[in-house]
Amino acid sequence: MLKLMITVNSLAENLRSLMDSQILVALALSFVGGFSTSAGALLVILNPTPNLKMLGLLQGFAAGLMLSISFFDLAHNALNSIGFLRGNLWFFAGVLFFAFIVNFIPEPTATAEANNIQKDDDGSGKDMMKKHRRDVLFSGIITAVGISLHNFPEGMAVFLGSLKGLRVGLNLALAIALHNIPEGVAVALPVYFATQSKWKAFKLASLSGFAEPLGVVIVAYLFPSSLDPEILDGLLGSVGGVMAFLTLHEMLPLAFDYAGQKQAVKAVFFGMAFMSARFVTNEENF
Repeated sequence: MLKLMITVNSLAENLRSLMDSQILVALALSFVGGFSTSAGALLVILNPTPNLKMLGLLQGFAAGLMLSISFFDLAHNALNSIGFLRGNLWFFAGVLFFAFIVNFIPEPTATAEANNIQKDDDGSGKDMMKKHRRDVLFSGIITAVGISLHNFPEGMAVFLGSLKGLRVGLNLALAIALHNIPEGVAVALPVYFATQSKWKAFKLASLSGFAEPLGVVIVAYLFPSSLDPEILDGLLGSVGGVMAFLTLHEMLPLAFDYAGQKQAVKAVFFGMAFMSARFVTNEENF
């Protein structure tokens, strides 16, 4: 009896240490996404009028990665693991969840602010300039709050993906990190224009990105260490729905605005091909 208790305690400790290592991996991956908003802020600091076409192509490439992960990995695995009906229910539950959340998320305004900066540099009244700077600063703060709200479920997605396996978590983190660079620009550009402070622009953009690791910490606290495999597959199917909605609702329109429809669509398919090649490579390795 004593040996059995020791064995059970040993297994529990092993499970706890495994879970702790998964949380650390998920945290590390989510910090990659958080630092990506800082990278976007650095682009603004180094060049206050960034190349929006390049950002649009990057956004399109990230959208392709995200769509490929959503449909060919997360949703596909959910359908195979828990059945067509339940897999679809979980997927569209994720779609509806983020469709509700997105009502509280302001749209990034990097293009508009870049145009405003160009216009204001041409000269205008000092009073109008002050008022406009206040308005632009407010829009930057609102955008930062909105991006923080929308980075939070991304942290949850990375954590759940990491529970499934390092490959899933890494692919999600890569796609989200590329997507977060233009978001860092969207926050830093108006703040830098309004305050003329590189540090304030960098700080606010970075803080908006670190909502992602916070999402990992909270969801790790809420979910039990021994999550049922079927529930995990269902939750990852929901993550696929969240990512698909995010891509079609936010990423593609921004890519079209920045890079033009034709170039953005090419970038999307290039991103999908790149991620599909990663899937093939991973299957061969395992």
